Amino acid sequence: MEEIKRKSWFGRNWLWVLPVGGCLTIIILFVLGVGAIFFGVSEMFTSSTPYSYAVERAFENEEVIGVLGKPLETDGIISGNISLENDDGEADFKIPIAGPNGKARIVVVANKTYGKWVYEKLYVLIKETHEEINLLDKDLEGI
Repeated sequence: MEEIKRKSWFGRNWLWVLPVGGCLTIIILFVLGVGAIFFGVSEMFTSSTPYSYAVERAFENEEVIGVLGKPLETDGIISGNISLENDDGEADFKIPIAGPNGKARIVVVANKTYGKWVYEKLYVLIKETHEEINLLDKDLEGI
């Protein structure tokens, strides 16, 4: 009796395995790359001084707490831009926040000169009423 030697699974299916596997690999690498970029940009915003300052001011503001309720939390994807170069920089972005009574955005517009941030605009914009709650002290020159 003669034994018939069968090809391996890969030997029988290599014509479709290589293209499909290659395409899946490219798709997975693309998704991982986009995710890495997204989290890198998010980290750049959240680790910046304007972000920290704005969130701290909003979360401690009695008027904001009165409108949105407590606890407050950041709620979504930051939109805008920030650029830093040595001791200079610019920030213009919005931070979505939410509380039990509603949603809002913290609007930040600031410039950094010689290592010092000066805030042109810093307020909370309430989503439902479009009310603006100023977070800047009138006598505040910069941080």
